[in-house]
Amino acid sequence: MSAASKAMQLTSSKFRVGLTGGIGCGKTTVANFFAELGVSIIDTDVIAHSLTTPGGAAITRIQEEFGVEFITHDGAMDRQKMRDLVFKNPDAKQRLEKILHPKIRLACEAAAQVAQGSYVIFVVPLLIESGNWSQRVQKILVIDCEEETQITRVMQRNHFNRQQVLDIMHAQISRAERLQHADDVVNSEQDLMQVKQQVEVLHQKYLKLCELS
Repeated sequence: MSAASKAMQLTSSKFRVGLTGGIGCGKTTVANFFAELGVSIIDTDVIAHSLTTPGGAAITRIQEEFGVEFITHDGAMDRQKMRDLVFKNPDAKQRLEKILHPKIRLACEAAAQVAQGSYVIFVVPLLIESGNWSQRVQKILVIDCEEETQITRVMQRNHFNRQQVLDIMHAQISRAERLQHADDVVNSEQDLMQVKQQVEVLHQKYLKLCELS
């Protein structure tokens, strides 16, 4: 039996889509449109955040691995300090991922088991870069826009300067490489109504694939 087959045996029988894209590409907007159509959305960023809030399941291990200076006074992971560290230190990044990724995976699968939607979409910013996600979904949906659009959106949304946004983008795979892995693409350069229309077309496609799976 292939590794992919083994992975699928451990998961929900629902049809599964992995939604990904670079920072500022519009992943949340697109995911929200799918949610309005009755799709179950499981967002790994939301799960990761819950693991690193006060009392989160990863806090003790993070403190043991990185020290109390990476924990805020209220018991959460200091996100800014950790972000600064992992951007500069690949080893630290791997150590953090070793703590978080298994817990995120378990939480994703638990959520998929009880999902009530017609199918499941996992929102995974680093889907292509991270582990065996491609074996755990039937389709990869990439949300895409021009890189200059990404930069503008993130500067406005997060109040980062241009270099900060570029640093984040450079830490991710390139736009071209991401598109090479795509089964489907939503162009988020268009206005919201056009983006929503793209989502509705894909939704009908995925519903038909659900019937075949």
